Amino acid sequence: MPMTRVAVCQYAIDIDDPAGTLENLHASVAEAAESNPDVIVFPELCTSGYVFHDIPEAQSRSEAVDGPTVQLFRELSLQHHAIVVGGFCERSDGERPFNSAAVVENGEVLVVYRKTHLWDTEKLIFAAGDDPAPVVDTSVGKIAVMICYDAEFPEMVGSVARRGAQLVVAPSNWPAKHIPPGERSSEVIKAQAFAAVNHVFTLVCDRVGPERGVDWIGASVVCDVEGYPIAGPAQGKPAVLTVDLDFAWASSKTISANNEAVGDRRPDLY
Repeated sequence: MPMTRVAVCQYAIDIDDPAGTLENLHASVAEAAESNPDVIVFPELCTSGYVFHDIPEAQSRSEAVDGPTVQLFRELSLQHHAIVVGGFCERSDGERPFNSAAVVENGEVLVVYRKTHLWDTEKLIFAAGDDPAPVVDTSVGKIAVMICYDAEFPEMVGSVARRGAQLVVAPSNWPAKHIPPGERSSEVIKAQAFAAVNHVFTLVCDRVGPERGVDWIGASVVCDVEGYPIAGPAQGKPAVLTVDLDFAWASSKTISANNEAVGDRRPDLY
């Protein structure tokens, strides 16, 4: 099986500067395109920004699935012959929008996933999705998508691994917090751990800022199936991480001559 090249686009997003945000997105794509990636990933809420004041503001920035952000993903997928994954603020029929992510290939929307685990003030702004994280059949293999806080639940990552996911992609906005000197953020550690436990590649696309007084970790990372970072973590600045993945490695769950990462589990006991 040929290697799959992924490009992780970490850039500055500003809810009060939509034009500047789009400029940053396009600059990161231009840099990523130099390596001819098979998969391009953007952050959570990658065009709208994250720090909404209230529900009406979020609704005013929300878009239908056929709106400008997903249309941009479709155009980029055709232009660069790549799968595009990114987050957007999805308009709903109810009071609140969804925090969503789309997977696009060959100009077609393969799936739209709505974040199910809402973080902190997201619970005051967004409606939570009710569907499991999808595992999408693509031309390069099976890609699962979840959003930020979703990927901090071991059951969530384990569920997509059991359904055959080879790569778990998580568009994210990780708010900055105190990290002891010399340590990685706990979010990065979880991405490493869940990759190793499930024998899958994990990819987190973070963002930078600041935005309305909130700073961000800016620690985009790609972990191999043994949990080791093979690209990143980024260091709090705009960055494009590019790395080649062997999806066949994630297809096998064998971790020793007598052990399998998924098959050894005994759910009857826990």
